[in-house]
Amino acid sequence: MSIDIEANRNEDTMKLLLSAMRKKYEEVKLGGGKKRIEKEHAKGKLTARERIEFLLDEGSPQLEIGAFAGDEMYAEQGGCPSGGVIVVIGYIKGRQVIVVANDATVKAGAWFPITAKKNLRAQEISMENHLPIIYLVDSAGVFLPMQDEIFPDKEHFGRIFRNNARMSSMGILQISAIMGSCVAGGAYLPIMSDEAMIVDKTGSIFLAGSYLVKAAIGENIDNETLGGATTHCEISGVTDYKCLDDKDCLTRIRNIMDKVGAAANAGFDRVEAAEPAKNPEDLYSIMPETRDKPYDVMQIIERLVDNSEFEEYKATYGKTILCGLARIDGWAVGIVANQRKIVKNKKGEMQFGGVIYSDSADKAARFIMNCNQKKIPLVFLQDATGFMVGSRSEHGGIIKDGAKMVNAMANSVVPKFTIVTGNSYGAANYAMCGKAYDPRLMLAWPTAQIAVMGGAQAAKVLLQIEVSSLKAKGKEITEEDEKALYDKIFDHYEKTTSIYYSAARLVVDAIIDPLETRKAISMGIEAANQSPITEKYNVGVIQV
Repeated sequence: MSIDIEANRNEDTMKLLLSAMRKKYEEVKLGGGKKRIEKEHAKGKLTARERIEFLLDEGSPQLEIGAFAGDEMYAEQGGCPSGGVIVVIGYIKGRQVIVVANDATVKAGAWFPITAKKNLRAQEISMENHLPIIYLVDSAGVFLPMQDEIFPDKEHFGRIFRNNARMSSMGILQISAIMGSCVAGGAYLPIMSDEAMIVDKTGSIFLAGSYLVKAAIGENIDNETLGGATTHCEISGVTDYKCLDDKDCLTRIRNIMDKVGAAANAGFDRVEAAEPAKNPEDLYSIMPETRDKPYDVMQIIERLVDNSEFEEYKATYGKTILCGLARIDGWAVGIVANQRKIVKNKKGEMQFGGVIYSDSADKAARFIMNCNQKKIPLVFLQDATGFMVGSRSEHGGIIKDGAKMVNAMANSVVPKFTIVTGNSYGAANYAMCGKAYDPRLMLAWPTAQIAVMGGAQAAKVLLQIEVSSLKAKGKEITEEDEKALYDKIFDHYEKTTSIYYSAARLVVDAIIDPLETRKAISMGIEAANQSPITEKYNVGVIQV
């Protein structure tokens, strides 16, 4: 097969995946549907997405977090598109912020378990980067049929208010706008913010609504008198500003942000940005149409970095991981990338692409430590099937070298950003800064898969276990039975390795077009640059 034909097939496959992603996103953007959107408009309200669009600077870069949260979850409850809350990193008056907006078209903005997880992720991003956070509140509170999965545990609803308090003590700006319902425990969120405003007639805030007040103490009162804008701006003093409508409220937030002082600076190096010398659109044709084919990851790096310039570290050693220094949108970065082409080690032995060997792990650990020494943010490009197995690797100390890499990465004090371009399997997910290792952002291309191992390998292992169990019970298994069982196991496993399955559960923050990678990393480093490094880098005990 000629290179051109293969590249064309790769490009066709990528574009089909991107088309499917965009179609799914357009459906997600409708939230609870067109009829629910019309009902919000009839009340004189903007939708959550319309509010964010009005609030953020026109034409400025944006990065939506968790757009596919809740995808194919809660079917019995009618679904929960985007987790019922929209989260976007963007700019107000040129200042980078994160905005959290309840989507009232989805179950009146009620909180599902994934809603709480997504809100907590937004606060985590704010806390890690000292990023101002804006809450656009419009929620009926906890989704009562699932209250046991939302209310009592450490990472549940109450953690939101704990974070409000912690963020305030850290000096992180929090502004809340009550633009619809704000009920029960949720009423604490805006009032624990630095400033709170409320929209007249449509905004309301109370610990218990009129029906519950009637049931609890027998008092007859309407919601507006109980907790509307007039009540809280003129009687209780709970809110700071009374707004005429949604646009007036959002304009007030913009006016406040216009007066906010400059952020602190972590000191990450940035120069004038330059576009890659090699065409970034080639990214569509580089990734193979199937995940088992090799390719040269340097081709991807050269289309992500400024001027396509990459200062490779230990180029002739540990070749299944590429490490080196570059710039992305002007920011200095250290890149750690899985090499997918087949290479030779120092002994001339062939090494499989996408597999981490001892020498590669050793090299990556040293490079990560160097970047921490130089205060250079780290970017991980994940496409690996795992660490090398077998007697030669075990005798050579693969576990020791893998542990060294994990230790160096886990203790890193410079910000880390992870892009899953292809496979993210097993311990390679961990060593290459998977979600458990606190990347500031974890993003994925539509070609990504995340799992303990590949579908075929996992299905074979699970099939052996299942067949042995059935035989132990005295059942005869024909070849047809075995094939049907394999197909069933494989199909289920493949579904759980889908990047949308991970995105639905916020394992990744976003699925992005490869052409958005530079923008996302640049915005991430800009956010991280607002949070000075206060920890000293210390890897603890490492076996050498």
